[in-house]
Amino acid sequence: MVLFLARRLSLVLVTFFGITVFAFTLIHLIPGDPVLLMFGDRDVSPQQMAELRAQLGLDRPLVVQYGFYVWRALHGDLGSSLATHDSVMGEFLTYFPATIELAVSAMLLAVLLGVPAGIIAALRRGRTTDYSVMGLALTGYSMPIFWWAILLILLFSVTLGLTPVSGRVDIAYDIEPVTGFMLVDSLMSDESGAFRSALSHLILPAVALGTIPLAVIARMTRSAMLEVLNEDYVRTARAKGLSPVRVIGLHALRNALIPVITVIGLQVGSLFGGAVLTETIFAWPGVGSWLIHGIQRRDYPVLQGGILMVAAIVILVNLTVDILAGMVNPRMRHRR
Repeated sequence: MVLFLARRLSLVLVTFFGITVFAFTLIHLIPGDPVLLMFGDRDVSPQQMAELRAQLGLDRPLVVQYGFYVWRALHGDLGSSLATHDSVMGEFLTYFPATIELAVSAMLLAVLLGVPAGIIAALRRGRTTDYSVMGLALTGYSMPIFWWAILLILLFSVTLGLTPVSGRVDIAYDIEPVTGFMLVDSLMSDESGAFRSALSHLILPAVALGTIPLAVIARMTRSAMLEVLNEDYVRTARAKGLSPVRVIGLHALRNALIPVITVIGLQVGSLFGGAVLTETIFAWPGVGSWLIHGIQRRDYPVLQGGILMVAAIVILVNLTVDILAGMVNPRMRHRR
C-alpha cells in the first residue's frame, strides 16, 4: 500500500507541474494586451503604459514571470485580479460554492439515474429495454452541452414556462450568502418560497451538465454488471436459491461498482469543463463564468489562479478515487 501511495503521489506532483506550465503558457498566447484593456478608451502615453506594465511585472521575461507565479502559488498566493484588484483566491472562494452546488447536483442526478439504468440494461440484455437504455445513453453522450442546454431552455423555459432561464434565485428574494450554497442559504432564510425558487433555477443547469456523466455511468454500469453476472460466485448464489435481490444487490452490484466508482471520479474533470459552458449559457455565477470573464479581460492572474485551483481539485478527487479503489480492490495496488 505504501508503494501504491508513493506512485500515485509522484504522478500527482508531475501532473501539477505540467498544469502550471500549461496554464501559464497557454494564457500568454491569448492575443491582446491586458494593459490596453485596463486603460480602455482613455488616451495614455507609452510611458504610462510602460510604468503600469512594470508595476504588474509584465515587462519581465516569461521565464521569470513563471518562476514568480509558481513560487507564489506554492505559498498560497495567486496574486490579484488586474480588473478588480481583489485577491484571486478570495474571488475563487466566492464563486466556487456555486460551481460545487451545480456539479454535485449534476453528479447526483447522473449517479441516481445512471446506475439503475445500467443495471436494468444488463439484466435485460439483448431486449428492447437494453437497446432503449443504451440508445438514450449514446444520444446523451453525443449531444454537445451548449446545444442541449439551449434545447432545454427553449422547451421548459420558453415554451412551457416551467423553469427560470438564468441565475440562482429570483430577484424578489434577498438571500444572505452564509454558506455560498443557495439551496442551503434559502432554507436558512425566513423568506417563504426562496428554496423552491433556488431549486427551480438549479434544475435545468444540473440536467444539462449531468447528461454526459449520466450516459457514461450507465454504459459502464451495464458493462461491469454483464462481466460480473457471468462469474462463478453469482451462479453459485443463484444455485443456492438466494432471491434475485440478494444475488444482484449483494453479490453482483457490490463487485461491479468498483470500475463505476473509478469512472465517477474521472467525470469530475468533465464536470468542471462542462460547467464553463453551462454557467455561461444559464448565467450561473460560478467559477466557469468567472474564468470566461477573465479571458475577455485578459486577466492573467485570474486565469492562472483559477485554472490551477480547478486542476488541483480534480487531481485530488482522482487521487482519492484511486486510493479508495486500491483499498476496495487490492489487485489495483500492483498496477502501474
